[in-house]
Amino acid sequence: MDRRIKEVFEDLNTIAKIQNKLPKLFQLAELESSRAGKIGMEVGTVREKIIVSLFIYKFGEENVQTEIPTTQAEIDVKVFNNSISIKTITGKNLGGVKLIWTVDRVKAMEFLNNYHPSCDIVLVQINWNNGGDFFYIPREIQEEIFNKLGREKYIKLPVEGTNPRGVEMSAEGLNNLAIHEKTLKIPIDWTKENIDFKPFKRWVELWQND
Repeated sequence: MDRRIKEVFEDLNTIAKIQNKLPKLFQLAELESSRAGKIGMEVGTVREKIIVSLFIYKFGEENVQTEIPTTQAEIDVKVFNNSISIKTITGKNLGGVKLIWTVDRVKAMEFLNNYHPSCDIVLVQINWNNGGDFFYIPREIQEEIFNKLGREKYIKLPVEGTNPRGVEMSAEGLNNLAIHEKTLKIPIDWTKENIDFKPFKRWVELWQND
């Protein structure tokens, strides 16, 4: 594992900043992505930008590559030479992490037969008013669990006749990754604040500027 990445999970100042700021930033992401009280799918993209921004803050823009070719669909960001997929889930249980967004049965089976872990994973478990974790799961750990469980137990295909919007990592696979001794993690207390959020304010201010 890259020693520089590991530093994020060992440096006390960085740990404290993540623990203190991430809940508020993710709460803002939800507010920004909500309409009539319902959170839209775009919240995942906003959360991803928040995590990428953490890496830029920590390591500098020159060491974080954000323009990833579409041919590398699983990769969201490259930090130094580390290719990373960013995934976020909400709830007290680990599950529902998408590996590919497709409802096509043929493509899902194709994915099952050809999938192999290809990059590190940043996984953020959001558990409002409770505890969750910020995980870093290196590719070698994924390969170990993938080989141990086998692809049929590691990957959860969508049930025919439903619309789950994708192929998921199984709960068994995800839990095995989360408890692995080499998985890095930072505990997060997911407490919401009272935020006076006005979604149109910044745009109005930009209109007002000369």
